[in-house]
Amino acid sequence: MKRVLIVDDSISVARQLEKILTASGEFDVVGHAKNGMEAIRMSQTESPEIICMDMNMPVMDGLTALRTLVASGKGYKVVMVTSLGGVGEKYQEALKLGALDVISKPFEEQSVLKTLRTL
Repeated sequence: MKRVLIVDDSISVARQLEKILTASGEFDVVGHAKNGMEAIRMSQTESPEIICMDMNMPVMDGLTALRTLVASGKGYKVVMVTSLGGVGEKYQEALKLGALDVISKPFEEQSVLKTLRTL
């Protein structure tokens, strides 16, 4: 099972994503961070293979945290999470910074699983 850290300031969104991942039986959700700062801290203690991270959060946004996680050299596989309206420029920026993909809210279960299975 692949270890996944979910990073989203919305508890309901994080729970929805966790439910999809755990129901598949292929992923072990090792934690839930509410912002980029917590994500960086938890990535060091929980050793996730995959980090699903919202782009827009308080304290530290997902793109800022992505830069730090990629610079750490630990090989985290980061997938950004965004609402359908928020893709555009930030999508391209996330990929340039090292995100492997972007998944959209509201989640489509099969699309989420397909994306994460390829990592």
